[in-house]
Amino acid sequence: MRWKVAILTASDRGSRGEREDTSAQVIRELIEEEINGEIIEYRVVPDEKDEIMAALIEMTDYFKVDLILTTGGTGLAPRDVTPEATLSVIDRAAPGFAEAMRMISMQKTPKAMLSRAVSGIRGSTLIINLPGSPKGVSENLGAIMDQLPHALGILTGREGDHSYEA
Repeated sequence: MRWKVAILTASDRGSRGEREDTSAQVIRELIEEEINGEIIEYRVVPDEKDEIMAALIEMTDYFKVDLILTTGGTGLAPRDVTPEATLSVIDRAAPGFAEAMRMISMQKTPKAMLSRAVSGIRGSTLIINLPGSPKGVSENLGAIMDQLPHALGILTGREGDHSYEA
């Protein structure tokens, strides 16, 4: 099964072409290798809530992707607004992904508690915020990768929810 995936990078410097987006490349490689995902949309926007929201809405409503992975804008800095933008566009929260990522990351560094990443659902699209660093992306995505196919299968109606069966 091939999943349609979008990557959204929130970065002021990246949007101006002043920084290479290596975190998105890590996402691309992991998604293609681990869950047979196809990146059908990729975008870099500045750390502006309205621009992040508009990109998320277009990726879900127009491109009809199964999964959006954001990178950047999840920390405590004043311009880190990716979680607020995400919360503004989702229909339902799916906090387990963000909780699992923080839990695994806390085993590596106490700085993981500074993450404000969120995860949720818009329509039948799962949206997950990832950190901005390539290492953080790799660790966080690795923490949830094994659950993504089942979650996407349930959301898209390709499989039933058997998560509580023994």
